[in-house]
Amino acid sequence: MTPQQITLVQQSFAQVAPIAPQAAEIFYARLFELAPQVRPLFTGDMAEQGRKLMAMLAMVVNGLTRLDTIVPAAQKLGQRHVAYGAEPAHYPVVGQALLDTLAQGLGPAFTPEVKAAWGEAYALLSGVMVEAQQQAATPTAP
Repeated sequence: MTPQQITLVQQSFAQVAPIAPQAAEIFYARLFELAPQVRPLFTGDMAEQGRKLMAMLAMVVNGLTRLDTIVPAAQKLGQRHVAYGAEPAHYPVVGQALLDTLAQGLGPAFTPEVKAAWGEAYALLSGVMVEAQQQAATPTAP
């Protein structure tokens, strides 16, 4: 990611952070609309799940200038997602739900440049997570 893209992601997230609970609701509603088959993977309190989502996004967004700190956290998150039943095919849908949420939350501030920056950030982190998830799901040879 370029420094400009990182700035765009951080500035736009700062605009969404004050409406974090509503953004999380929008995200999950959109995710379940796009992929109803993933709804059973979410069995807990959705308000708490939303808080976790927004906290994870804040950690990632704030760490974009220090990838060495967020890549290991993303790897661990990807590994944990194996137990949740997440599959690599789910990640593009999650990315679309995220972009749709940002578009709704930011309105006209969700410019093509902001969308591209978020796409880059999501591609980077979801790639790390998918790789870690696949490694965690692959049995090691004796």
